[in-house]
Amino acid sequence: MMDAIAPRGPDGSGLVIHGNAALGHRRLSIIDLSQKARQPMVDADLGLTIAFNGCIYNYPELRNELEAKGYRFFSHGDTEVILKSWHAWGVECVKRFHGMFAFVLHERDSGRVVMARDRFGIKPLYFARTGGAIRFASFLPALLKSGDIDTSINKTALHHYMTFHAVVPPPHTIVNGIQKLPPATIRVIEADGREEDTVYWAPPYQRDPSLSKLSSTEWRDLVLDALRTAVRRRMVADVPVGVLLSGGVDSSLIVGLLAEMGQKDLMTFSVGFEAANGEKGDEFVYSDIVAKRFGTDHHQIFVPSERLMEALPGVFAAMSEPMVSYDNAGFYLLSQEVSKHIRVVQSGQGADEVFGGYHWYPPLAQSNDVSHDYAKVFFDRSHDKLSQHLNREWMTESDVSFELVDRHLRSPGADTAVDAALRLDSQVMLVDDPVKRVDNMTMAWGLEARVPFLDHELVELAAKIPPEEKLREGGKGVLKDAARLVVPSEVIDRKKGYFPVPQLKYVDGPYLDMVRDALGSQAARDRGIFRKDYLNQLFDNPSDHITPLRGSELWQVGLLEMWLQTQGI
Repeated sequence: MMDAIAPRGPDGSGLVIHGNAALGHRRLSIIDLSQKARQPMVDADLGLTIAFNGCIYNYPELRNELEAKGYRFFSHGDTEVILKSWHAWGVECVKRFHGMFAFVLHERDSGRVVMARDRFGIKPLYFARTGGAIRFASFLPALLKSGDIDTSINKTALHHYMTFHAVVPPPHTIVNGIQKLPPATIRVIEADGREEDTVYWAPPYQRDPSLSKLSSTEWRDLVLDALRTAVRRRMVADVPVGVLLSGGVDSSLIVGLLAEMGQKDLMTFSVGFEAANGEKGDEFVYSDIVAKRFGTDHHQIFVPSERLMEALPGVFAAMSEPMVSYDNAGFYLLSQEVSKHIRVVQSGQGADEVFGGYHWYPPLAQSNDVSHDYAKVFFDRSHDKLSQHLNREWMTESDVSFELVDRHLRSPGADTAVDAALRLDSQVMLVDDPVKRVDNMTMAWGLEARVPFLDHELVELAAKIPPEEKLREGGKGVLKDAARLVVPSEVIDRKKGYFPVPQLKYVDGPYLDMVRDALGSQAARDRGIFRKDYLNQLFDNPSDHITPLRGSELWQVGLLEMWLQTQGI
């Protein structure tokens, strides 16, 4: 299991066993590079052992608070702060943490085990129940390596993968024998096996009467101040911190704010691919504008088609779960290059989900049926259509994906349909698509990515902002207002870009051959997930079968099979 996560932690390893509890750790040294901060960390005085992945940005402030309570520290990093915080505050400790984290903590004297995950699930936590044991890991394939796992396909997860744009919310994964801890959750497992979950964060997406008279300018200033704080927090490290610069407004704003704070010799990185079907494969023109304006040490990485093809097996192997987005390959290859220069980067993920940047939000402003209207613009296919694509034994009895989305969208705490959709996307979709993608692809190369737009205080503020302030200017209006005070207008007043990898959108040539081989293999035929007539349609005209979110259906079904085969399932 530790070998499987070695790329995530290339700087050291440790194993601690107390009775029936074993904790293993692979270290990526970012804060307190000394051996005193090695993990698993044992506090013999408190009888606590922890394995922790992530970063607690406000650990110096928490340390001061704990020292004032009489706690004494033997290291200088954030890991020990978690141990002392648990001892001081129990399950309430996670509410004090600003950061991204997944940790498992063992109490020597009580036998109690504690599992926790940050508010947005930026750091993963998978687990498997085998007999009377629980195994856990930050990387699903590590659990597969441990053996004795039920690797049959989870039909509910398959439905989500094919319908909810490859988003498989917890506790499910595509493998029946492995689950994941939900975000914003702390689980206490007693020695006798009893478990209790506490969801410690769920902000209301409602208007605050005390803020009802704020003007657009005042909202802009509040957002900019909160974002400054979020970016500054994520500079805490004992190594340099760079930025993944796409050339879009989000990452450009991070660069601008760091320059404003006086950050010198800031390293920025951009990636681009070959064009395909007349679709451009890079946004270098915009990233160059930002790099020049702020005088960054800029690295432009161009990936020719043959290198993309060579990288795909590594991309599949780096995925904890099958993820259909083309961005995976982009982040994987970008991270490979970035990791040669630097250990930590800030990245712009989350801005669209938090500030209303996607095209499906404006139509929801007039919605009287948010669940069906959301499904219309986001789902890859309806339940009925799915029944024409999957063989009968793989279909769930009911439309589990719509039921999940409907339940979330209609739950109390959201004032409007747009608020409900933003809540769903930031708390469900974001966790198991963009955030998971970035963690998997960066950590495959021992690179830590920090996401300031998912600072929970910034998100709490954004949840109070009226939807019309977010939907202005084609989306992210209030954020664009803030950006105008910091970055060149050319990167703001332009058509929204994506991380383009055209070759994977228009599955052709060697990519088509690779997918055909996977879906025609004996393993795929034995599994029998997809109907033969459906696969024949896809192979006859791959470019005719594009999902509402502009994804290739052939790549979607092929990727699932390629991932399963890569993992030996």
